[in-house]
Amino acid sequence: MFQQDLDPVGGSLALSALCGALPLITLFVLLGGLKVRAWLAGLASLAVALAVAVVLFSMPVDQALLAGVEGAAFGFFPILWIVVNAIWVYNLTVETGYFDVLRRSFEKVSADQRIQAIIIAFCFGALLEALAGFGTPVAITVVMLMALGFEPLKAAAVSLIANTAPVAFGALATPITTLATVTSGANDDPGLTVDTLGAMVGRQTPILAIVVPLILVGVVDGRRGVRQCWLPAMVCGVAFGLSQFAAANYVSVPLADIVASLVAAAAVVVLLQLWSPGEELRSEPPAAAGEPGGRGGLAVSAPSQVDTRTDVLKAYAPYAVIIAIFSITNITAVKEWLAERPWTYAFDWPGLDVLNPAGEPVSTTTFNLNWLPAAGTLMILAGVVTCLILRIGPMTALRTYGRTYVELRSAILTVMAVLALAYVMNLSGQTSALAAWLAGAGSAFALLSPILGWLGVAVTGSDTSSNALFGGLQVQTAAKAGLDPVLMAAANSSGGVLGKMVSPQNLAIAAAAVGMAGREGDIFRKVLGWSLVLLVLMCAIVGLQSTPVLGWMVP
Repeated sequence: MFQQDLDPVGGSLALSALCGALPLITLFVLLGGLKVRAWLAGLASLAVALAVAVVLFSMPVDQALLAGVEGAAFGFFPILWIVVNAIWVYNLTVETGYFDVLRRSFEKVSADQRIQAIIIAFCFGALLEALAGFGTPVAITVVMLMALGFEPLKAAAVSLIANTAPVAFGALATPITTLATVTSGANDDPGLTVDTLGAMVGRQTPILAIVVPLILVGVVDGRRGVRQCWLPAMVCGVAFGLSQFAAANYVSVPLADIVASLVAAAAVVVLLQLWSPGEELRSEPPAAAGEPGGRGGLAVSAPSQVDTRTDVLKAYAPYAVIIAIFSITNITAVKEWLAERPWTYAFDWPGLDVLNPAGEPVSTTTFNLNWLPAAGTLMILAGVVTCLILRIGPMTALRTYGRTYVELRSAILTVMAVLALAYVMNLSGQTSALAAWLAGAGSAFALLSPILGWLGVAVTGSDTSSNALFGGLQVQTAAKAGLDPVLMAAANSSGGVLGKMVSPQNLAIAAAAVGMAGREGDIFRKVLGWSLVLLVLMCAIVGLQSTPVLGWMVP
């Protein structure tokens, strides 16, 4: 048995907090400063966390190792189980060519680049974020915008800025699933569930969604773009925000982005049947070779191809199947049935026995194996139905599934290492020591909470990783500072989404896609200002939600 201690290092809380922060400092320096590969940085930081736990926090070696193993196991199931199977479904549509049909259906909505930025970068990017996440939306939408004649630098900036509001619910709400696990274990609060945290995030990020499309048309065409296309931008943002709020609070947290992206796209399409801008912004001249963003040459246009109505319906079918399956499993009676044995098992992690500073058992040591109702398992079911609809043979489906694991091998190792790191820090008491020290900020911590999430995503490139690292810290600090743990936990995820556009990983993806490898700094300078402006907005929202002014928004 091991009991956590808040000030094990010299009896000093400040010194203990500093030592507890060493794994995070190591991770940030390796990733942000030395630009070490993410999986290597994760493993190195895990080693530091284990050393700090054993040497400085007096955690038995076997308990520390078991904590890391449980964290890695949770990293694979349910986190990577969701991601891998979601990307498999996406890869099936690519393999059959129906992804291109879906892309063309979006492209044909309007020839105006400002509208294309809204439809492709924001709506379609949100759909990709909902299903895959982890950089996929930026990589794909950048290429699509380039094919339509966007300047490279502008295409990269638009895709990165658009990839904000949907991120917290990305990969079928993987960040929120992670957040619920690490926070409920850190605070033993039964209210810190996926549904509650998803509902809270769904009362923060929709406000961003209203603003982001306006920013996109401004980036594409300056003040003229905002003046001429504010209507479709607002229609898109409001439709997305309201749908994300409704889905996260009343339908299904994993479905929030899927529903919001499709409703927003449909709203813009309907609007364009009744309204059109006074003048259209057509495709720009392509950049000269070796001169990103340069001018000269003939205008470009996307190759035209006619898709039948059947093909279009098949292209949308996988997403309709996903929505149907998740909607059925979220019916109260079905949900309760799936929560019972043999579909769900909860067991104490073998050999792991940890008490919090108050001498009470820590709930994180209980592992929930909900193998059938898990989002990843439901995605496999959706993939099987997709194979039947698109007439994909078993061998092709299996080959695609194997290739998906190969493509994600580095991400798999990274996520498992980061979750192992988070569990070691949480169970050894390192997170508790940091939380107790940060609680000295009192109610002002509400303004700092989103910044912590922003920093985590800016460095790791993942809202999931940021939630794993700081989720427990947020709720423990909230409890000690007299703030609402649900609000602070959600603020970590909502603030984190704004760090996505400036993270080195996403910048590298965007730069490679537009042929600007090595010039990530140019893209960084283009998006940094917007990241900070939106972060200030989120800090204000969370600050007001911690007071009676907007306190009624907290579930």
